[in-house]
Amino acid sequence: MKKILLSAVFLFSALSYAQDVKFGAKVGLNISNLSGDVEDTKSLIGAHLGGFAEISISEKFAIQPELLFSMQGAKSEYSESDVDYSYSEESKTKLNYLNVPILAKYYVAEKFALLAGPQFGILMSAKEDFEFSENDNGITDSGSESIDAKEFYKSLALSFNLGASYSITENFFIDARYNLGLSSIAKDYTDEFGNSTSLKINNNVFQFSVGYKF
Repeated sequence: MKKILLSAVFLFSALSYAQDVKFGAKVGLNISNLSGDVEDTKSLIGAHLGGFAEISISEKFAIQPELLFSMQGAKSEYSESDVDYSYSEESKTKLNYLNVPILAKYYVAEKFALLAGPQFGILMSAKEDFEFSENDNGITDSGSESIDAKEFYKSLALSFNLGASYSITENFFIDARYNLGLSSIAKDYTDEFGNSTSLKINNNVFQFSVGYKF
């Protein structure tokens, strides 16, 4: 919470020095994964959309706060087989966040800018989806299940963004960035015997966006 308040103070300070403020909207692709105390995870494809403000401090420097709905997570696959038996399973961790990046934007050239800054994420929902298929001596069984997993994840996530933006026209632009998770998103777990387990799991997301400045 202290970090959020400090960022808000920084943002309001930037507004007081603003020479120009532009607003816009953006939408794009997420390629997300989880790192830390997880094994054999693969990237999950998602999307993000939202709005932003570009607060110009000087000709080359601006502050860009954003508000984005972002679909993140990871997937994993497992399979085994024998002479008369085979089993395969795919699981997907689907985490939906309301993200608030606060980015410093530096124009290296007229149309090309570099971006960097912290991001605060509020977890909106979390689900674990499972699909399996089993074949035992010619008898096939398959199924799927979706579990609400929000209780296993922290409500706030801290990340850091690094990226770049290119203006195609005065209004249209594209950008790409990498979102590195700084804080663990997993809650501590206590089993029925009172044993506590602390896991470190971090979000990692590549984002590719198209946007429009009004």
